[in-house]
Amino acid sequence: SAQSAGVPHTQSSRELWTILLGRSALREPAQIEEELDRNWERLLQGLCYYKTPSSSAAEKLKADKGVAQPLKDFGLRISKLLGLDQQQSVQILQCYLQEDYRGTRNTLKDVLQDERPSQALLLKIADYYYEERVCHLRCVLLLLTYFQDERHPYRVEYSNCVNKLEKDLVNNYQKQFETLFKAESPTWETHGNLMTERQVSRWFLQCLREQSLLLEILFLYYAYFEMGPGDLLSFTKMFKEQGFGLRQTNRHLVDKSMDALVDRIGYFSCLILVEGMDIDFLHKCALEDRTEQHQFSNTPAIRVLCQYPDRMLLTFGDIPHHGPVLLAWVLLRHTLSPDESSPVIRRIGNTSLQLGVFQYLTTMLQGLGGTGNNCTASTARMCIYGLLSFVITSFEEETLGSQQHLINAACEVLSAPSLAELFWETKPTMGLGMILDSAMGMFPHKTGMLLQLLTALLSDKSTAKKVYIFLDKMSFYTEVYKTKPNDVISRDDETLWRRQAPKLLYPLGLGQTNLRMPQGVLGQVAVGEQGYVVRWDYSYSAWILFTCEIEMLLHVVSTADVILHCERVKPILDLVHKMISTDWTVSDCLLPLTSRIYMLLQRLTSVINPPVDVIASCANCLIVLAARMPGKVWSSLHHTGFLPFASSPLTNMAQSISAEGMKAGNYGNLLVLIEQPRGEYAVTIAFLRLVTTLVKGQLGSTQDKGLIPCVLLVLKEMLPTYHKWRYNTHGVRERIGCLILELVHAILNLSPEGEASGSTPTLQSLCIYSLANTEAGQAVVNIMGVGVDTIDVVLAAQPSSGGSEGPGQILIQTVKLAFSVTNNVIRLKPPSSAVSPLEQALTQHGGHGSNLIAVLAKYIYHKHDPALPRLAIQLLKRLATVAPMSVYACLGGDAAAIRDAFLTRLQSRTEDMRIKVMILEFLTVAVETQPGLIELFLNLEVKDGAEGSKEFLLGEWSCLQVVLDLIDSRQQGKYWCPPLLHRAALAFLHALWQDRRDSAISVLRTKERFWENLTTPLFGTLPAPSDITEPCVLETCAFVMKIIGLEIYYVVSGSLERSLKDALQKFSSGRRYEYWSQYVMSLVVHVAETEEEEGVHSFSETQMVISAWRMLLILSTSHSDVMQLKEDSARLKLFMDVLDGTKAALLVPMSVPCLRLGSMMATLLLILLKQWRRFVVVATAPDVLAPLSLILESVLQADQQLMESTKAKVFSALISALQIQGLNGGEISQLPQLLLCVCETVQDEALALIDSTRHAAQVRDVPDDKDSMETDAVRSFQKDQRDGVCVLALHLAKELCRADEDGEHWVLVMRKIPALHSILSALELSLRSKQNLYFTEAALHLLLTLARYFIPPSICLPLLSVYEVPSNGASQGFSRKSQDAPCWPGVYRLSMSLMEILLKTLRYNFINEALDFVGVHQERILQCLNAVRTVQSLVCLDEADHTVGFLLQLSSFCKEWQFHLPHLLRDVQINLCYLCQTCTYLLHSRNMLHHYLQAKNGEALPSGPRAQRDPQTPSKAAAEGGGGEREEAEQKALLAVQCSLLKILSKTLATLQHFTPDCCQIMLDQCMDLAEYRTLFVLSFTTSAFDADVAPSFGTLLATINVALSMLGEVVEKKEPASLSVASLASSEETQALKSLLMFTMENCFYVLISQAVRCLKDPSIAPRDKQRLKQELGSELSTLLSSLSRHFRRGAPSSPASSLLPSPQPPGAKASHEGQEPFIQLVQAFVRHIQR
Repeated sequence: SAQSAGVPHTQSSRELWTILLGRSALREPAQIEEELDRNWERLLQGLCYYKTPSSSAAEKLKADKGVAQPLKDFGLRISKLLGLDQQQSVQILQCYLQEDYRGTRNTLKDVLQDERPSQALLLKIADYYYEERVCHLRCVLLLLTYFQDERHPYRVEYSNCVNKLEKDLVNNYQKQFETLFKAESPTWETHGNLMTERQVSRWFLQCLREQSLLLEILFLYYAYFEMGPGDLLSFTKMFKEQGFGLRQTNRHLVDKSMDALVDRIGYFSCLILVEGMDIDFLHKCALEDRTEQHQFSNTPAIRVLCQYPDRMLLTFGDIPHHGPVLLAWVLLRHTLSPDESSPVIRRIGNTSLQLGVFQYLTTMLQGLGGTGNNCTASTARMCIYGLLSFVITSFEEETLGSQQHLINAACEVLSAPSLAELFWETKPTMGLGMILDSAMGMFPHKTGMLLQLLTALLSDKSTAKKVYIFLDKMSFYTEVYKTKPNDVISRDDETLWRRQAPKLLYPLGLGQTNLRMPQGVLGQVAVGEQGYVVRWDYSYSAWILFTCEIEMLLHVVSTADVILHCERVKPILDLVHKMISTDWTVSDCLLPLTSRIYMLLQRLTSVINPPVDVIASCANCLIVLAARMPGKVWSSLHHTGFLPFASSPLTNMAQSISAEGMKAGNYGNLLVLIEQPRGEYAVTIAFLRLVTTLVKGQLGSTQDKGLIPCVLLVLKEMLPTYHKWRYNTHGVRERIGCLILELVHAILNLSPEGEASGSTPTLQSLCIYSLANTEAGQAVVNIMGVGVDTIDVVLAAQPSSGGSEGPGQILIQTVKLAFSVTNNVIRLKPPSSAVSPLEQALTQHGGHGSNLIAVLAKYIYHKHDPALPRLAIQLLKRLATVAPMSVYACLGGDAAAIRDAFLTRLQSRTEDMRIKVMILEFLTVAVETQPGLIELFLNLEVKDGAEGSKEFLLGEWSCLQVVLDLIDSRQQGKYWCPPLLHRAALAFLHALWQDRRDSAISVLRTKERFWENLTTPLFGTLPAPSDITEPCVLETCAFVMKIIGLEIYYVVSGSLERSLKDALQKFSSGRRYEYWSQYVMSLVVHVAETEEEEGVHSFSETQMVISAWRMLLILSTSHSDVMQLKEDSARLKLFMDVLDGTKAALLVPMSVPCLRLGSMMATLLLILLKQWRRFVVVATAPDVLAPLSLILESVLQADQQLMESTKAKVFSALISALQIQGLNGGEISQLPQLLLCVCETVQDEALALIDSTRHAAQVRDVPDDKDSMETDAVRSFQKDQRDGVCVLALHLAKELCRADEDGEHWVLVMRKIPALHSILSALELSLRSKQNLYFTEAALHLLLTLARYFIPPSICLPLLSVYEVPSNGASQGFSRKSQDAPCWPGVYRLSMSLMEILLKTLRYNFINEALDFVGVHQERILQCLNAVRTVQSLVCLDEADHTVGFLLQLSSFCKEWQFHLPHLLRDVQINLCYLCQTCTYLLHSRNMLHHYLQAKNGEALPSGPRAQRDPQTPSKAAAEGGGGEREEAEQKALLAVQCSLLKILSKTLATLQHFTPDCCQIMLDQCMDLAEYRTLFVLSFTTSAFDADVAPSFGTLLATINVALSMLGEVVEKKEPASLSVASLASSEETQALKSLLMFTMENCFYVLISQAVRCLKDPSIAPRDKQRLKQELGSELSTLLSSLSRHFRRGAPSSPASSLLPSPQPPGAKASHEGQEPFIQLVQAFVRHIQR
């Protein structure tokens, strides 16, 4: 860049011009004024600002240390070639490098040294220099154009500058004009060998262009300022000398391409002289008789003037440019000194008429261009208007030559804005009014001239009304007769005729519109060349006459008169067109005319040689009508056969694209047969505009279908080939291309209607398909491939000074449309796996630099229209996202240069902001999709450091530097960093973080002040949500939050940058958490409030902020230390804001935006509720349920599909809140309402689940039949999900039942809603089909809770299907899955618990169901009791626990069991004894158990019980932390299994106690029936072996007591355990519970032992020897045990618990004897004494 060369940047003229136009970032009037103050002297100098080479400049350049030597040397070469001052040459070089150079800085050195590239560079710089000179003049032109225009935003600033320039400007510019005019052409001797013929021609073209611009500036100047007599004289001399541009010094160099410029020089020379004579003011003076006030009227000057110019002007007359000057001079002389020189005047006047002055004026004004916003053309018309008015007032019309030429000139003049109004204000006897008057005199004999004039006089609504009234009240009717008719009587002198009979003026049929001239009308007669010209004194409306004329044309359409009639009708149609497009309100009055256009179109297009111009006029009228009432125009036009149509209905895309059955209509034939051969395309242009207007009219789908043939004709027959057609007129090809693309663009921008029509194509889908897959797409690609160079060439060739209508502008517009169309096609194209031909064409790698991606990227070099590069980058952005290709690879060798150009525009402070935003958006997308390209733009360099360690630095051309400047807090609010740009920069940074570009992030995060600048937006105060004018500010803050969140998430808290930690600390201490929380809530509330009224303006931005804030808060729950969110009061405020926000959003159930925000807020609410329950909610629990229940009610009313996930979140939140509430204990006032809502939901969901389960079963059964007749879709399938609404609703219902202690609310709700019935039906169905696991589990949990109030019907049989009983009886039926994972065995366990609770609660009322249950599931029950030997997984033990628990309850009903299921009872008893043996052995032999666990569960260790879960996954922990952690995990797992075994053992013994005789009874009751109780344990005292063959014996029971006792000892002493890992039993409650469990086990074991021993002693079938052995063994064993027990209790063990876990047996006779003795010990002592007797 220039800066890199060390030279202060000089502003180029082009940059100044862009700024003054308001196309840069400087848009404030004060900034424009500053620029003008800095540059006005430079503007005053004009082209003299560029000096010629001088030795002093060369010396200064040599001495300048700031410029590199290669640049100095090259500057001298430039100076030689261009004849430009050496220092300025270097400046030009620097500006060129800054703005237009297309290489990189690194290649520049080679280019400057190498001969051939340096020559090419020289020529490019020459072009750049010429462009600079032109821009310099354009700046002055711009000031003069607008300095008096009240509507212009910078009028005041321009005006001040023009006042500074004023008089000197003219002198300077006049001298420069003369210099240019006389300049000698350069040669290779003077300017070096690069000055070839071609370069000389280029120089001369520039010379003419500058002359033309200088004269244009002078003309505009004199339009506002007076010209003195001396100036007029000098200008006249000068122009005379150089033949008004035709006698150029270098005229031998003029070629055809320069004619337009030479003409322009002539036009301006002529206009300056006419303007200088000030004819308009002269006219005023003459009218008011004060001619002496005119500047040329004072005598001495006029005398000199008159003599000299008279002589000089008499020599004029050899070139057309003289005509207007002579005419003006005639008027000036005639007015100021009428007596003196009438022959001279007459002679000069005749000369001007001979020169065809009026035709010349018409040609000149057309040559100067339209008057859209072209001030020069308008000013010229004002000037000529004055001239014409005065000529017509001063001279008789007959003397002025052909009336038609005069009218043509008048019409051209009147096209300037405001002149038509001026015309209607003047008197009809003055000026141009007289032309109108004379044209009216021949109406309607000659209609053309009057209508042409009136069409020109239409400019706005007021003039339209005047024209309408003028034509509506005509008072004369002129006719021409060759001979005198019979039905008139006349005076003798034939000057007056009178009509004898009434006459119909048109030979039309009866009942049709006609004009009737009544009897007795007088007519003045003049006899002329044509015969009698009669002017009847007859009043009529010309509009009716026009209707008759159209009617006549319809009559004669197929006769020879048609051409004559067309000539009469075309001006009528043109007038109607201008009329309705100027003032629509007149259209109703013109209905008789407009309604006949359709018929006219139909008739005229079907004749053999159709009149193309009339057809085009008809179509133009319809365009205006279609803009207002498209439906009506379409329905009428549809029947004319003009448009293409389909002869058979369209069914599918293939048929449509092939155009099968489509007819081209009359228009299609006309195009092929007439327009293309002739090369004139008026009808085609009108057709394209008409179809576009109809498309934009959003007609509706049926009419759009009718337009398909029209659009297909355009896409198939026109778009691919229009550039090959023959054209007579320059610029029409570009115009047609532009119109075709406008049509396509309009179709692609239609809002898509519901695609209910199925396979039949819509206009839009057809367009998309056609562009993506046919040659139409290739045509669009070719248009985009025009490239920036071609556009620059076309712009440079335009002669005018940058108007908006030239071919260059149309080309730019076409290319822009092509970008937009392609972008939309890719955006709207239905997704498909195949790559369409369009995408292929866009992304294929061509030869060197010829592929389209490179062409698109190079549009960045375009400087004229900022929208062009912007749209090109937008398309690149789209392609980078969707197309599978590397943009970097496509750019090839130009990649670095293009990057430099992108960054130069991004860095420039005056660049248009929208381009900068688009560049950043493109880079943001590229971060994710274009790794190569983004590396190029990041331009990171590796710092030389230690080997292997990579540290990066920013390169010179890194986009990060620009982005860092943009987020700098000191830059905010400056004009070059508006909020949108700031947002785009942050979006780019966010993309880097999100994509984890570590190299870039590592450079950024360590940059000084980076975090401070980044977080600045979060510390500002935002406007209230209702006052937000720039919603992008919200996105800015959202991106900052997201970047901070990602940084905290990625980086270990210790390694965070100090400055980021400081910012977070400041955020916390500055109460910003509270501020933002409040603000986010107010945003949500604002959306909720405004949604109902007018919809939401900045919804996506609001959504983004809420999402980012949510992310921060969720992070703060896990990283509270880093994020400094530790105060409970702050957390409470944040939580309540989230709750209020959620409530505000979800209480508007009909609004989709609110529901979306509500859903986001609900997620956050749920997470905070779960994570912060220990801090926040405990204090405020009563406040939480009320809003949550309101939210639930509202959510249940909203659209169900939208709200599925939100409902689930609300249910979850309520469950959490209720659980917290349960901890607090407190009344819940919302309970009845909540229950009602939940039960309704549960019922709906259960019924839906039943439907979908049944449907799924049918679908599984029915073979896959493609032609199924079923068209009704079942209600969207209910899926069974763990966090689904149904499951959560059931869990919530369970929590509510727990809260509803006495069940009264529940019963009331049940009466209203039969939810239970639905649940049970769904449950039964689910069990039968073994589906809906989560639902089943949740339903059983609910039933468990409800078991207090009601008896559910049996689920006994359906439950069979949830497990398989393996045939080989082994333990495969028991999985080793984690205990928490929901599974079907889990459902079975729950059912078992449910049975247990029901039996415990209902006792005898439930005994039959319980026995049914145990009977049906006996195999599973027995298998489960056996399985503990082989599978010690927690799941298996859990099921055993549940099973034994149920059997314990059932064992109370031994007699009933014995009666109904005697065999099963025996099997259960045996299995329970074996179970007792197994548990004892496993608890005794800890090592063995450990070994089993490792062998069986080798896949993964079972995690501990739920309460003691380790947060780290054990296997991962083992991998990371080595042996220690693994050992600890194994210890925990072992402990969990031991606890489970102990529980099973205690329940087993308690159950066995019911199967053995009552101790007291058997000891005291002599006549007890022993046969009632079986012997459970065999008579043996060996310790139990872990073997299925060894029967359980008394030894087993003694071993059980021993194991329990030793465990008890360990627990009490807390010594390092041998058999139980007590270390991890955390709390004293857990220790206490374990002690109680061990005591309970021992009690029951003693009890069973004693009972069984007494049963054996009393059994007559046992040999006395065995009984004796029993007594001895028991006596000694029990004595030993008793002494151990005594020792244990003397140490202070607990008394026997009435265990909270299980009902404890209290033996009846056990009264406390001496203190400290446990009752069961006394019982044992009594028994020992009993057997030792």
